[in-house]
Amino acid sequence: MPAFTFEKISPPVRRAPTAAVAKKPRGLISQMIDRFAERRARRTLQDDRAIRRDEKPAE
Repeated sequence: MPAFTFEKISPPVRRAPTAAVAKKPRGLISQMIDRFAERRARRTLQDDRAIRRDEKPAE
């Protein structure tokens, strides 16, 4: 007689997909950082465009 036996474990039950979890509103600090980052990116793009305008080839 065997000294031990294995239990037969049934596979996990497949459930219907859960409803989408409502996104938690972002914190005030995160929103402020996003605004600063967006403004900085815009300013960098404007500066790059201004530099390129100044570098027109001389004729």
